[in-house]
Amino acid sequence: MNKGELVDKVAEKAAVTKKQADAVLSAALEAIMEAVSEGDKVTLVGFGSFESRERKAREGRNPKTGDKMEIPETKVPAFSAGKLFKERVAPPK
Repeated sequence: MNKGELVDKVAEKAAVTKKQADAVLSAALEAIMEAVSEGDKVTLVGFGSFESRERKAREGRNPKTGDKMEIPETKVPAFSAGKLFKERVAPPK
């Protein structure tokens, strides 16, 4: 499912126009990206949480030459699925 299909689904479920659904979805995603880039954690109960994590410096290899190289530490966005989300994807047996 791409963003357009998600907008269609949200518009249908919320009984709003596609234009309104697109504006709300875009604003929500922008707010999440802003918060995580500023170091905040965004938690949506039942769905999951978005946060920034530190990736430590490590040694890698250049795939073309095989030479060793140092990969610097960096921050990466991370998502952890909530309990409800996990249970929907893989119901307990």
